[in-house]
Amino acid sequence: MNERKTLYADSEGQLIIGGCRATELAKEFGTPLYVFDEAYIRSMMRVYKNTLDEYYDGYGNVLYASKAFSCEAVYRIAASENIGCDAVSGGELYTALKAGFDAAHIYMHGNNKLYNELEEAVSAGVGGIVLDSVSEAQALDEICARSGKVQDVLIRINPGIEAHTHAFVQTARTDSKFGFSISDGSALEVIEQVLILKHIRLKGYHCHIGSQIFEKQSFVLAAEKMMNFISDIKSKTGFEATVLNMGGGFGIYYTDDDPKLKENDYASYLKALIDCVKHKAEELSLKRPYLLIEPGRSIVGESGITLYTVGTIKDIPGIKKYIAVDGGMFEAPRYALYQSKYCAVNAADVNAPATQVVSIAGKCCESGDLVAADVKLSDVKSGDILAVFSTGAYHYSMASNYNRNLIPAAVLVNEGKADIIVKRQDYEDIVRNDVVPERLK
Repeated sequence: MNERKTLYADSEGQLIIGGCRATELAKEFGTPLYVFDEAYIRSMMRVYKNTLDEYYDGYGNVLYASKAFSCEAVYRIAASENIGCDAVSGGELYTALKAGFDAAHIYMHGNNKLYNELEEAVSAGVGGIVLDSVSEAQALDEICARSGKVQDVLIRINPGIEAHTHAFVQTARTDSKFGFSISDGSALEVIEQVLILKHIRLKGYHCHIGSQIFEKQSFVLAAEKMMNFISDIKSKTGFEATVLNMGGGFGIYYTDDDPKLKENDYASYLKALIDCVKHKAEELSLKRPYLLIEPGRSIVGESGITLYTVGTIKDIPGIKKYIAVDGGMFEAPRYALYQSKYCAVNAADVNAPATQVVSIAGKCCESGDLVAADVKLSDVKSGDILAVFSTGAYHYSMASNYNRNLIPAAVLVNEGKADIIVKRQDYEDIVRNDVVPERLK
């Protein structure tokens, strides 16, 4: 694990997060249990916000990427830290608004926004909508004309930077469902079409080169290419972008294969990007664009752990040892999707030596239902509480009711206090939307 002030083992070897013993959290709230460290979430939001304020004169903002983890409590935290957010669905937008988030600081994303989602975004008065297709631009123009509004928009651009990460999360390649490519001319074409629409106002561009990136140079190259693009479009159309959204993608620690980054490391990543934008603006005689970034995973990923109760243990001599837990792919889907790696400990004995390599198996009826594979772990027995680290991003947000399992509760911990922020489902939640036709009664 990546230890910090709010995540460590105490003198008895008990795992502490946010001033709370993990084993006591499991006892009070049950397992599986998502646990989020509020102090860490706030500190990461401040790292990015303070870096923009110090090195870019505050001319920009941080947009919390909702897809990482979305609930009313996290939007309340983001709002109190004076940052914005992005939303990629009507559901995320609705949740942010219900939490009282200022719509002017919300940006709407998505490669296939539904017509009603565009209507909802315009009606709410979101700060910007990121266009991802010509038909979407036309639909949005129609909606705005009907409602008597003019909507600020960005266009998602693929700069052609290949981030060194898992193929499934590389999103800026020419062959991508997202955005418009610079290299094939489609970016210029859509800009020209958007500029003539009367009820949407083009402000600039958005790009996102991938996820779980540790190479600082990837961000710098993307920024350089986008600034060159702004200059090129200005020379061809006369339009100079005033807003540049550089997306996110900052990596986090999952296992010892990853760097253990500290807050100043993330500040350094952003500062390098900022320095590039400032330098290119001067070199190309451009105005410095209002700069947006969208860190989601790096804000909440390491803030979260998931607690499980160990069930059956199956040792297949010479082949593999399975430690089964009361969760699985229904609440921890990333191994099934990406073969993602994690580390885990016995929450009651963090310092015990890892004497075995195991696969942490879930309870779903799928042979591929693993929480993690090839995990170094100390000896554990049935009934022990297992803590899996760095589960704050893309766990609750991707959870499902597969096999009609219940989505776990989430708690927010801070200075020894734990509060429920997402209630655990019960069986009535599972059947709530079932309808039995009269002929079957």
